[in-house]
Amino acid sequence: MIISCKKVEKNAINSNVLEKEIVMNKLDEAVLSAGNLFRIEAFPTTTITTRPVDIWLPDSYTDSKKYAVLYMHDGQMLFDSTTTWNKQEWKVDEWASKLMEEGKTKDFIVVGPHNISEIRWNDYFPQKALDYLTEEEKKSIFDDAMNTNQNTSLNADNYLKFLSEELKPFIDSTYSVHTDLENTFIAGSSMGGLISMYAMCEYPDVFGGAACISTHWPGASPRENN
Repeated sequence: MIISCKKVEKNAINSNVLEKEIVMNKLDEAVLSAGNLFRIEAFPTTTITTRPVDIWLPDSYTDSKKYAVLYMHDGQMLFDSTTTWNKQEWKVDEWASKLMEEGKTKDFIVVGPHNISEIRWNDYFPQKALDYLTEEEKKSIFDDAMNTNQNTSLNADNYLKFLSEELKPFIDSTYSVHTDLENTFIAGSSMGGLISMYAMCEYPDVFGGAACISTHWPGASPRENN
């Protein structure tokens, strides 16, 4: 279980994002077990590197009812193994459909912002955790990264700002979803689990729960193939 760590005030919606034209396409060629997959190839943002965002809707989706929302990191790995780098997938459409059909979860949609492999560590490493390291430990990490020409700029705070202040308002205004804390969840694996925990701590008024799966608690270091 992840419990929120602090109280924060709600942030204003980034109106600049909502005012931009957002093009969303249905991925008819996606190999899915259930549901429908839509993609925004370059979601407009003022906070992070632009990237694709996938939205999965269950077969039962209708505007006549409200759905919970699950935000999942590494969006390109969630649904279709024919398009992933390792030809594997999380089978999110299979398991989400099964859980809903069996009444084990409330009905929900899935929103999956893609990662950018070159800066995945930078986006997912809990930024404020660095404050708890000694100067010697910080130097060791960043010296190692610089010696291998790796990017050492931490960007998790901006990544979470993107999720909460740019992506979520768009989802809330576009789909028939509940917008409250009790119906907004976040999930990820490895470094994705780490940033999900951090999201609960930084935005306890936005995310009501987090699934931190196979969490990479050490946080690792910024190096190739990390």
